[in-house]
Amino acid sequence: MRLSGPAGSAARWDGRSPGPGIRSPSASRGPADGTAAGDSGATEATIAGALAAADIVVLTVPGPAVAGLIAEHTGPLAGKLIIDATNKIGGGGPANSHQDVAAVPGARYARAFNSLGVENLADPHFGTETADMIYSAPEADRQPLEDLIRAVGLRPVYAGDGAHEVVDGVLRLWFALAIGQGRGRHLAFRVLDDAGAS
Repeated sequence: MRLSGPAGSAARWDGRSPGPGIRSPSASRGPADGTAAGDSGATEATIAGALAAADIVVLTVPGPAVAGLIAEHTGPLAGKLIIDATNKIGGGGPANSHQDVAAVPGARYARAFNSLGVENLADPHFGTETADMIYSAPEADRQPLEDLIRAVGLRPVYAGDGAHEVVDGVLRLWFALAIGQGRGRHLAFRVLDDAGAS
């Protein structure tokens, strides 16, 4: 499932269906008129209803809203795999919401989908190459997260358990190149090694 912000940002995660075999209820604070999911294949539910039905939660709300959302829904989030795709930009703290998620009993924390501009989720291809999504997650949760990353069209690259600050380093590099150096937002990364795959 996905948690989104107000109507408009809630319609779809990145304008694409998450892929075959992946059930994606879309929880929104927007109007309950059945239009937030558009033609994405997602179903709509209240936040509480979507959380109760979900095994995996992808947070896509604005970073500063995460603490409030978690405080309001700690019970239904307990024991879930929570994928943090949010970024707290500006201020002196970390970009990730690891400390907020740590307050949820039994929750497992993963960091993904935060280190590239949304343009790269909509179009992860550069000629014949596919962009990588560098992520962090508990070892036991790698497979479902890698399935989700592939369903979006990206190639998963595991940075390790508890490596959310490493993933945030990729975010900072993306900003430095895409924005700071003016290379444009359709910019992504590819990990190369002797094995030919990550």
